[in-house]
Amino acid sequence: MGAAACEKLAGLLPESVRFLDCKLYMVLEQFSGGRDNNLNLIRIIAALGVLVSHAYPISLGPGALEPLEASIGVTLGTVSVYIFFVISGFLITQSFDRSSAHSNWLAARILRLYPALIVVTLATALVLGPWVTTLPINEYFKDPAVPSYVVRNIGLAFLQYELPGVFESNPYGGAINGSLWTLIYEIACYGGVLMAGLLGLVGRKRPFIAALAIYLGFNVAIQVFGWQSLLPGRVGNFLDLSLPFAIGMSFYAVRSSLPLSWMAGLGAAALAALAHGTPWFPPLFVAVLCYWVFLVAYLPGGFIRKYNELGDYSYGVYILAFPTQQLMVFLLGSMTPLQNMLLSTPIVLALSALSWHLIEKPALARKNWLASVFQKAVARRPAA
Repeated sequence: MGAAACEKLAGLLPESVRFLDCKLYMVLEQFSGGRDNNLNLIRIIAALGVLVSHAYPISLGPGALEPLEASIGVTLGTVSVYIFFVISGFLITQSFDRSSAHSNWLAARILRLYPALIVVTLATALVLGPWVTTLPINEYFKDPAVPSYVVRNIGLAFLQYELPGVFESNPYGGAINGSLWTLIYEIACYGGVLMAGLLGLVGRKRPFIAALAIYLGFNVAIQVFGWQSLLPGRVGNFLDLSLPFAIGMSFYAVRSSLPLSWMAGLGAAALAALAHGTPWFPPLFVAVLCYWVFLVAYLPGGFIRKYNELGDYSYGVYILAFPTQQLMVFLLGSMTPLQNMLLSTPIVLALSALSWHLIEKPALARKNWLASVFQKAVARRPAA
């Protein structure tokens, strides 16, 4: 088809449809340039999915079967975390590629993660803990586990899940915030983006795609051949969570040629279903899930996009849900998972809205200030 014919036919098509080398495509790059998408909505749904999944062990005790676990081998909470990681892989890579300086990118990452985490951790140790502990208050504050909880959970590398006398009689035991364990792996994935950027890969399409293909092939091979169980737990966890993150990075790298198609999504889902029960199912399921995240993120429009006017409450939901759910059981006693969900969700959403408007959003507004601090610190560093 000649260029003139392409232009003539393109004029008859909807605005969202474009041509690439005279072949009809709707590609990811056409939709992903701005913020007009459903990613915030998907993230809040994923965060609530973690809440729903955790309601089972929190209400019934360790070992309780969570949604999706029996049918696909992973829980609804794990699926939700995969969704977070593929979105982060795409957006964090995009942010690095568009950033005018590494200091701006680093400042944005720190301010998105740490202010709310610090506030929640301090509130847990200094407000929630003294309120519900079975110990006398003076004994609670004298216990070295209290400052240790703050330091270790802000540091993320060596988490501490319990505080003295807190939630010890709950069905799930004294774990206060069981969701925090994924955050260190997200930071490690950010480090992967930074490394790729410093090596000059992010801005060079072919080397970047090649590097990602090698990593994805390595990651999938470990899963398919069952080698993951031979690795240390943290390495296995990183490989598990970095798979959707690397797929998100790959989607960014190939955005100009990655078609968004409901038919392709259905075909990929059918392929994954056929692989169910084989070693290929887990990585195929993750890949298909990642593709569907972007289908739902960019193709449905209209009224659904109104959610973006509210803000991004998903991180707040993620780090506030577990302690709130544990608190409901502590205060009200034995309950079903559904009761735990219904009681916890409105409280978590309200707290998350406060976190976004009072902590997270104002912190992000200080990005340029923090970036300038980094730049001045580097400038003052003596030359080797």
